[in-house]
Amino acid sequence: MRQATTMIEVATDRQGLIDVTDRVRRWTADQSIAEGLLTLFCRHTSASLLIQENAAPAARADLEAYFARIAPEDPQAYAHDEEGPDDMPAHLRAALTQVQLSIPVIAGALALGTWQGLYLFEHRRRPHRRSLALHLIGD
Repeated sequence: MRQATTMIEVATDRQGLIDVTDRVRRWTADQSIAEGLLTLFCRHTSASLLIQENAAPAARADLEAYFARIAPEDPQAYAHDEEGPDDMPAHLRAALTQVQLSIPVIAGALALGTWQGLYLFEHRRRPHRRSLALHLIGD
């Protein structure tokens, strides 16, 4: 059994879904592990990870709009606002999604479905540098 780890830095310039699929695929392929499990972990409380539709941009736009409705930027609604009106809504959106994904690796490739992509979901409006930890284990 072998293991490999790395950190991927993602620069964000806006709220929304940022596709990280190709970067994760390339790193996974470079490890030469044929069968195993990849774990991705987002090291932040105001960003998250999703496996989501990768073909239709409207699906991602609808998802972003939905989260804006269920966790709105309303300064009157939250006590926690040290970093601005998008601070607490960002935490809520991260809590409603996930910060860790597990993806099988089969024949040296991510076992994603035809229309699935890996996304960092940035919940803050201003630019950030987000850090993703990757851990691959297998043979």
